Amino acid sequence: MDYFVHESSYIDQPCSIGKGTKIWHFCHVMQGCEIGENCNIGQNVCVLSGAKLGNNVKVQNNVSIYDGVVCEDGVFLGPSCVFTNVINPRSTVNRKQEYKQTLVKEGASIGANATILCGNTIGRYALVGAGSVVTCDVPDYALVRGNPARVTGHLCKCGEKLEFAGDAEAATCAACGRAYSKENGHVAEKEKR
Repeated sequence: MDYFVHESSYIDQPCSIGKGTKIWHFCHVMQGCEIGENCNIGQNVCVLSGAKLGNNVKVQNNVSIYDGVVCEDGVFLGPSCVFTNVINPRSTVNRKQEYKQTLVKEGASIGANATILCGNTIGRYALVGAGSVVTCDVPDYALVRGNPARVTGHLCKCGEKLEFAGDAEAATCAACGRAYSKENGHVAEKEKR
């Protein structure tokens, strides 16, 4: 075994767990899920069948990752953040055929106690603020906060806030020097020449 599992956790086979991943106390990894390399799964985490985690994903304590949730490489899931996979759940109605996919793209971070309604995409390197409720797609590099979550700024890949002053369509990260452009509210990193 080239990954670590604490003795208090359950791993249902078959599932896929990548090299260097650490799964801590009281977790349940269900058959049919995929966990990439070098992930860190905090205590009391449940990864259900059909969930997919890329490489270098960090999951803090008390998170359930349901069927239909896909987290790309480098995603951070804060403590007690919540995913859903059905829009209109009822305990007496089986809606497994209605599960909606939620995609968390590369490098995105979801803050503590945030709720992500199913069927939405969190863009690359976006940040969902703690306690926010995401009810629609989040653009790349966006900082969203509130209930419902709204764009309140933009962030660099390194996590520092970008300053698009006035009507400026360009910004440079003061911390790392990466350059960005903004068009119709969407931010993209400029390619180095």
